[in-house]
Amino acid sequence: MRHRELTSRFPKGLPFGRRSLLGAGTDTGLIRVLVGRSLRGFCDGFIAVLLPVYLLALGFDEVQVGLIGSSTLLGSAIATIAVGVIAHRRPLRQMLICASALMTATGLGFAFWSTWWPIFIIAFLGTLNPSSGDVSLFLPLEQSRLAELSTASTRTAIFARYSLAGALSAAFGAFAVAVPAWMVAHAAMRMLPALRVMFVAYAVVGVALCWIYRGLPDDRASATAPPISLGPSRLVVTRLALLFSVDAFAGGLVVNSLLSLWLLQRFGLALGMAAQFFFWTGLLSAASQLMAVPLARKFGLLNTMVFTHIPSSMCLIAAALASSMWVALALLLVRSALSQMDVPTRTAYVMSVVTPPERPAAASFTAVPRSLAAAVGPVMAGALMASGYIAAPLVACGLLKITYDLALLRAFRRVQPAY
Repeated sequence: MRHRELTSRFPKGLPFGRRSLLGAGTDTGLIRVLVGRSLRGFCDGFIAVLLPVYLLALGFDEVQVGLIGSSTLLGSAIATIAVGVIAHRRPLRQMLICASALMTATGLGFAFWSTWWPIFIIAFLGTLNPSSGDVSLFLPLEQSRLAELSTASTRTAIFARYSLAGALSAAFGAFAVAVPAWMVAHAAMRMLPALRVMFVAYAVVGVALCWIYRGLPDDRASATAPPISLGPSRLVVTRLALLFSVDAFAGGLVVNSLLSLWLLQRFGLALGMAAQFFFWTGLLSAASQLMAVPLARKFGLLNTMVFTHIPSSMCLIAAALASSMWVALALLLVRSALSQMDVPTRTAYVMSVVTPPERPAAASFTAVPRSLAAAVGPVMAGALMASGYIAAPLVACGLLKITYDLALLRAFRRVQPAY
């Protein structure tokens, strides 16, 4: 009786207990994807903050820092297009292993090259993520895998766990920002070699991901229907992708690497304090992933996306105009507690309005415009900062995101999840 009570208390498909109702293969696939997302999130957490510091140490200026940030996002967009073209032809497991190998090559390239063009090309071809979210080619692959492992009743919860894993690990990754300073103080290293060590660590994580994804169950055997390119859901996915691109362009103006640069220039924030700040923003973002699930159940996916996003954008605008560092940091912390609630709900919404066989293509198709639009933001923000308008990217980001939220609500308030 006790066992029956426990199993009935949890929705079907959630990974609670020693045995999942969806089977051992599902448990294995879900755990490996979550572990992989956590490792990538940890790396993203320190790379986003250290990247501008490293590039400035190499002798690059603010415009070049912005160009490299744009290059990483543009390269991710093109890689995501390739994923959308071949995702229905190749096993997801094989593609995840290739992406992990590319991550290893990216880390080694940044660690051992110092001149402009090699760094720029590696940023374009590689997997570095200068933003607070996940914009890499891993994203559509992992989302498609998770969609296979979920049902309509568990989809938001599973994607919330996925987002939580990335946000929480990114918070602890931000703590690793202090490692180079520690090595300078205690290991008699100069700052530039200490920064290179962090990129070697990034490459090592890529090797670990290859091993993790090799253990995924065969997705071809577990799929309920073979993946296809977009068909009946093309119109709704196209509309979503266009709106998501506005949000992504706005987010590209204030990626973590540029927010770190803004705090450094505006308030002279020390690297150790920046590590603590981004740790707490990461923790608050992680907590918001959990809050998104009950809010979505009560108010719906779309309402949760919009009405948590608008206040966070208002906090960003206020932080840009603040004259005190502590007021700005407090507003940015409030923003972090609200800004990421739309991440699991957005993914769950996309997966719920397309047919199951279209999900890999839909994940790629909505990710591509986001990456392309986000790629424009960093170079524009870098140019504005270099020209002395250091608060302009933050204000523009907030205003554009509010516009996006209102347009999304108006366009899709009558479109209900169907799958």
